[in-house]
Order: sequence, then structure tokens, then C-alpha cells
Amino acid sequence: MEMKPLGSSGITVSRLGLGCATFGREIDEATSFGIMDAALERGITLFDTAEAYGGGQARQHRRDRMGVEDVREVSGEMHSSEKILGRWIKSRGVRSQVTIQTKVSANRNEQETWKALEASLRRLQTDTIDLYLFHNYDPEVPLEEGLAALDRGEKAGRIRCSGCSNFSAGQLSEALGLSGGNGLSRLGVIQPNYNLVHREIETELLPLCQRQGVGVVTYSPLGAGFLAGKYTADQATIPKGTRFDVIPGHVDVYFHPSSFRIVEQLRRMASRKGLSMVQLAMGWVLNREGVDSVLIGARKTGHLDNAFQAMEMDFPSEWMAEMNAWS
Repeated sequence: MEMKPLGSSGITVSRLGLGCATFGREIDEATSFGIMDAALERGITLFDTAEAYGGGQARQHRRDRMGVEDVREVSGEMHSSEKILGRWIKSRGVRSQVTIQTKVSANRNEQETWKALEASLRRLQTDTIDLYLFHNYDPEVPLEEGLAALDRGEKAGRIRCSGCSNFSAGQLSEALGLSGGNGLSRLGVIQPNYNLVHREIETELLPLCQRQGVGVVTYSPLGAGFLAGKYTADQATIPKGTRFDVIPGHVDVYFHPSSFRIVEQLRRMASRKGLSMVQLAMGWVLNREGVDSVLIGARKTGHLDNAFQAMEMDFPSEWMAEMNAWS
């Protein structure tokens, strides 16, 4: 497994990282343990989770936001992703071998951010979180309040490097400016959504990160499974137990005519090259400049094989040029 420096943070991460959002939501604990065992054995050392990831949270989200009271998750445990990851790390005795990345839901005020950090530390059963990120940007809360909590966490040795997820270039620039102007620890990593149908980060965010030495860990290289080609525009055909069934909000993100056009272009190219759509879509992200690590999700160990095959295969420049032109 190739290891890469994460921007100028001083932390080195595996080229592939394991996204743990499915733990306790789409897959049970035993399956999650098996996937993590296989990932670490094959050299994946970056494990990504968040306080918001859990079977209980997904169920509560549907009830509160959609008025739907049903059971689609394998577990109703709140914060199941962090808890399962913490239990696995403890049972395997591998804390020194892995890099933990987790997230507070947004840039809360200083006290709330600090409480969230302490709660994540307890659930993960560790004294230090390697990468601690704001999950989203909240314009209603002054950003410097959350930054002060992250600075406090770094100085106390609870956080090795702070960062953000789902921030725009302008929001990241704001955070970097506030850190510098107030003598606070700067954000050293960002986690954006990046795949063939979501390429917004190319224009401003990736160049900003390169200029500022901010590490980039992208997520959803397959668009939560959308680019695997298993969905149609008919929402009634969404397979039960898939990401789009458990988290229906993904439909709003990906079910657009332009996205389905790209899926069909990907399908045709995969057929011509004798490859799977998954390999091509994953290979495209892995060969983009400015990306330090790519998070992959897995519901079975075979999904890891797809990612490794994509990482190891030749990806000619003409393939990249063809796929870049899709719209």
C-alpha cells in the first residue's frame, strides 16, 4: 500500500482509507470487524468515521425529517460507527497501527465542540484522535468558536490534526484566515465529496489546498454506489438495504439527468475496456492530482478487492481525457 504525506500536517496516510459509515447501519458488527481485519491486513491504515454515523441516527433522521417510522438498519445503536470502530481497535490491539479520522457534526460553539470531542474519544476508546474534522459548515455559529475548541484539543494532545469536511473553498479560506489572525491551530485536512458526477472541487478547492498545504481525503468515489450502475431513475426500484434506501437523501444528490448520462457513458466505456464500472470510476479518482487519500466504503470484503484492482491497474492518459469530457 502506498503511503502519502497528508498535506503539510506531518501525518502520513494510506492511499486508500476505509469509510466506516455503514457500520451498524447497513452491516452488523461481525461483518464490520471482518472488513476492518481485511483492510488492515492489506495495508489500509486510515479509518474514517463520525459522531453522526449510526443506525440509530439514520432511523431518527427518517422519523424527524421525513415522518417515516420504520426499521431499515441492522442496528438501532446510536453512534454505532464510532463505537464499533473503537471496540475493534481495542479487541485487536492495533491503535498504534491505525489513523483515526472522525467528525463533529458542524462548527459548533467552543463548549459544544469540546463536549463532542470528549464523547468521540470515549466511543473510540482512545486518548487521541489523529484527524478531527467539522463535518459540515454552520453559518449560524461563528467559525472562530469551533476553531478555538480544536486549538484547545491540539494543545491538550487530544487531536493531532484538525480539519473540515464539506467546506467550500471560501469557507476553508475563511477558517485558515481566522486561525492565522487569532493564533489558533490551522486546519490541515479537508474531506470533500469527489467523483465523476461531483467535480466541483476541481475549480477552486483543490488549487487552494495545494497552495496552503492542506491535505485532501476524498469520499464517495462511487457516489454512494450510484456509479456502480445499479440504480435507475425510477425511485421505486431502489434495492432494499442499499445506501439510497437507508439514507434517502442521497436521491436528491445523485438522481439527476446529467448524472444518469455519465453512468451510461461509464457503462459503455467499461464494456469496451473489459472492466467493471466500479474499477473505472475508482481508477479515475485515484489518478486525479491533488488527492492524498480516497475513502472507500465496503459492505463485504469483496468490495475491497474492487478498490485494490482499481489502484493497481494501468490508467492511460487517454482514458482520463475521455472521462474528463463527460457531462
